[in-house]
Amino acid sequence: MANFQGNRINPSRFSRGQIKFHAIAFPLSIFMILPVVFLVCNAFKPLGELFKFPPSLIVYNPTLDNFKNLMNLAGSTGIPMSRYFLNSMIVTVLTVLLNLAFTIMAAYVFSKKKFKIKGALWEINQMALMFVVTAVAIPRYLIIVNIGAYNTWAAHVLPLVAMPVGLFLVKQFVDGIPDALIEAAVVDGAGDFVILRKVIIPLTKPALATSVVLTFQQVWNNIETSNNYITNEALRTLTYYVNSVGVNNVVAAAGLMAAANLILFVPNLVIFIAMQSKVMNTMSHSGIK
Repeated sequence: MANFQGNRINPSRFSRGQIKFHAIAFPLSIFMILPVVFLVCNAFKPLGELFKFPPSLIVYNPTLDNFKNLMNLAGSTGIPMSRYFLNSMIVTVLTVLLNLAFTIMAAYVFSKKKFKIKGALWEINQMALMFVVTAVAIPRYLIIVNIGAYNTWAAHVLPLVAMPVGLFLVKQFVDGIPDALIEAAVVDGAGDFVILRKVIIPLTKPALATSVVLTFQQVWNNIETSNNYITNEALRTLTYYVNSVGVNNVVAAAGLMAAANLILFVPNLVIFIAMQSKVMNTMSHSGIK
């Protein structure tokens, strides 16, 4: 009976019963993909098409001039665009790896360990979910300056290493791991790091993948660190450079901005597609909890 119901819900072949679902899902998917199509086409539009009225969704005379001009503009400042891109990659990869390590260790401690101020620390994490970047800008600046991280790589990484929402999602998964598994590992002589590596991490991969996606998007799109903590142009990121394009002349730089927005968008899209199934599993699990 269960197998029959499963086949009805998720049949291996197309059936007429699916038509009503496709009739709803297909128009919605088209509507949701339109902004992406518009973003991609805009990057290849010449200036005349960008200001055409009414605006067109697709590009009729595609050109690479927007990308060429964007790279030439970066070179004229003395810092090539490749340097901004490399800075963003270094900062993003380093921050994501550190965030992942701290998140899984903290989730394990909050879920399976007992200590006096556990409840208070967890409440602080929950409260941190409510604060926006602007609310903590001054305290962050003072901390960065006082620890000597101003105008260094650490200024990019340290403010973004901890992400409360990622910790919350991963802890939800760790809570679902039976204590008997942890106790069995302890009986076999496993320490905390062995338990993390062989028990916790394999069973929380969907949540960890979601945390990676969220952290990547936050770090890749971050402009705060380059604005507030960095004065050395060679240490600034691609997002800072993109947001500085067209500040003085928005109309003339419309093509540059369109190309820059596409360059910033593509890595976010790629990492989400690569981990889409894991993200969906995490959202489903969180909803059941």
